[in-house]
Amino acid sequence: MLVLGLMGSPRKKGNTDFLLSTFMDEAENLGAQTKIIAVDKKKIKPCKEYTVCEKTGFCPIDDDMMHDVYPLLREADVIAAATPIFFYSTTAQLKALIDRCQSLWARKYRLKLTDPGRKYRSGFLLALGATKGKNLFNGITLTAKYFFDAVGAKYQGSLTYRRIENIGDMKRHPTVVNDIKEAVQTLLKPFLGRKRLLFTCLENACRSQMASVFAQFIAGDKFEVLCGGSSPAKKINPVMVKVMEEKGIDMAFRSPKSIQEAVSGVKPDRIISMGCDENCLFIPDVKIENWGIPNPEGKSIDIMRNVRDEIEQRVLRFIGKDLPPA
Repeated sequence: MLVLGLMGSPRKKGNTDFLLSTFMDEAENLGAQTKIIAVDKKKIKPCKEYTVCEKTGFCPIDDDMMHDVYPLLREADVIAAATPIFFYSTTAQLKALIDRCQSLWARKYRLKLTDPGRKYRSGFLLALGATKGKNLFNGITLTAKYFFDAVGAKYQGSLTYRRIENIGDMKRHPTVVNDIKEAVQTLLKPFLGRKRLLFTCLENACRSQMASVFAQFIAGDKFEVLCGGSSPAKKINPVMVKVMEEKGIDMAFRSPKSIQEAVSGVKPDRIISMGCDENCLFIPDVKIENWGIPNPEGKSIDIMRNVRDEIEQRVLRFIGKDLPPA
């Protein structure tokens, strides 16, 4: 389980930093892996309104959004956005990130593609402001709801604090620690206790990617899905991406990983190998299942479609066999 924090404040060790760090610490206490994007430290250019993303689903600006941020937004189970209030909205740094997520909005609403993690991903807002006005958080709450919808996360609420201005105000707040503990426990409860499935193949560019996406899409509430390859390729197979899009499933911003990287810090409950052409990972007390799916690399698109359909059926049978009856 990955909890991703978006640190919107450029101030180090300030009130927003305390708020987000406390949130992430509580997530780690519950067993989550965490990652914080310090937005001010990233190279994120503002949206130029080229409208290319409306047609292709990709932003033409080449910066950290493409290489770092989009992939993490897709990988995360929970996204927490933290920011101080600037003129009833987010900081400029976080707003630039939000605006650049128009490409993700376009992939869903223009291209009609489904991010497989969308059904289960959650979004949460952490915000603070110096004044006490009753409308202080109205604007940012609306922005957060539309942002989380664009990145494929269900808005699950917020923690907002007024009259936070001086260094240490947030740390001295009488309820903040308990507030965060309760919020994180509620947010992470649906993800706790999921079994971990690791799908493997040679390059992690095709078969294991498809299997992991089908498993995530069908039963992401029951399984935490991992995938990796013994000799990972530099990028995923574009023909595979095309045939998955024929199913309406979005494979954008995914990259091959090694098996070791996929299981770093976690232990799978089951390993499913696509075939015998990779060096299977041995983990004590973890069952390995071999599906014997042929490698479609370099083959025709029709063969890729056949492999896709076979993997989908194998995943459906596995899920139906492994899940308890409703």
